[in-house]
Amino acid sequence: MSAQPAHPEPVETPEVSVASARRIHLSEDWLATVVGLALVALGLFSLLPQGLAA
Repeated sequence: MSAQPAHPEPVETPEVSVASARRIHLSEDWLATVVGLALVALGLFSLLPQGLAA
């Protein structure tokens, strides 16, 4: 068995700035949802060409 060190080295954490904390985080799932809803809205308002709305 290997012995555990008495004082493990601290893990470095990245610095958090105000700019990085306020940045909008948009996941792929939400982006796909928004795009899908936009396509549905375009289809409801008949703005899609006939060939695409099949």
